[in-house]
Amino acid sequence: MAAPELIQDDEDVRPHVEVNVTAVNPDTPPHPPRVANGNPTRHAPSPPTPPSAGAAEKQPESSKLSSLFKQNQLINSLSSGLRRHCDYVKIAVPDERANLLPAEWWKTAVAFLYALFILVFTTVIITVVHERVPDKSVSPPLPDKFFDYVDRVPWAFTVTEVNGLSLCGLWLVQLIFLKHKAIVLRRCFFLIGTLYMYRCVTMYLTTLPVPGKHMVCAPKLYNDSTGKIWRILSLISGGGLSLTGSHLMCGDFLYSGHTVMLTLSYLFIQEYSPRWMWWYRWFCWFLSASGVVCILVAHEHYSIDVLIGYIATTRTFWWYHTMANTHALRQAPNNYLSRTWWNPVFNFLERNVQTTVPVVFSWPVALPSSCRQRYRMVEGGRDE
Repeated sequence: MAAPELIQDDEDVRPHVEVNVTAVNPDTPPHPPRVANGNPTRHAPSPPTPPSAGAAEKQPESSKLSSLFKQNQLINSLSSGLRRHCDYVKIAVPDERANLLPAEWWKTAVAFLYALFILVFTTVIITVVHERVPDKSVSPPLPDKFFDYVDRVPWAFTVTEVNGLSLCGLWLVQLIFLKHKAIVLRRCFFLIGTLYMYRCVTMYLTTLPVPGKHMVCAPKLYNDSTGKIWRILSLISGGGLSLTGSHLMCGDFLYSGHTVMLTLSYLFIQEYSPRWMWWYRWFCWFLSASGVVCILVAHEHYSIDVLIGYIATTRTFWWYHTMANTHALRQAPNNYLSRTWWNPVFNFLERNVQTTVPVVFSWPVALPSSCRQRYRMVEGGRDE
């Protein structure tokens, strides 16, 4: 009886192990216990024990955890996508703008040499043309409609030169405080040189008689080369102004150089000044317009001289700045402005300027550390 009791005791223990196995894999039927001789014991299979209350509580909790985990994964994926999108649309504008507006002072120096050469060459042409001006007794002044209605005012030409000097001084001060002065300065030099080169061509091709008998012209030197050189140096030193007494030669009528400087100074002041300074623009316009009118009132130029000078200055300025500010025109196949003779020079000067020059002011010298933070607020509000 000892062996059956041991077997019965084993049977009491084994069903508990089999229940645990069926809980892990319920599809697999339980194996009956075996004895040492290999014959299974015969007994009725015990029914599976029902799951405990703790296991039933764990199943909803695990489902809740899985759903929360999926929601967290969805939120993380959306937030990462939004972060990628925000990083994509952010553009470092100040850095790119700084790279698109290189100073390139060496190009400005080339433009300065070009303008200087043309201005010196203009004095040479004036000296040459002066020798061809017909005498007033032989060729009287040409008829002019403005002269027919407006009598000559002797002091009017002095007003013209004072206004011109004032505009040039204002533009020089404004240019010193511009941030991108290197780009603006080479544009100014190129336009001055080009317009005075046109003037050399027109006054050399057609020499007009003096516009009034009041004009006093220096005597002709004919073959005196040394005297002509001294006249050229005198004209250069005095800036070609009547106020300095350096301009006593005649023949440089077509077209008016005073009109060029009055108009060009105002156009640069208007283009590179902030919009809120409207009063400053109107004041400069008044100086320019009154100076041009006084040229005619003084009877120092024919009306056609002033008209051609105004047309040549404004059109050349507008053509150049249209090409400089509209970058799509530079490579456009139907851009007729690119057919100008100075287009290769324009490409050389403006090749690396890839955006419109903003109106930003800055101090020409380094500020003390105590003033830098205060000035940044003022400088930031002037960028247009």
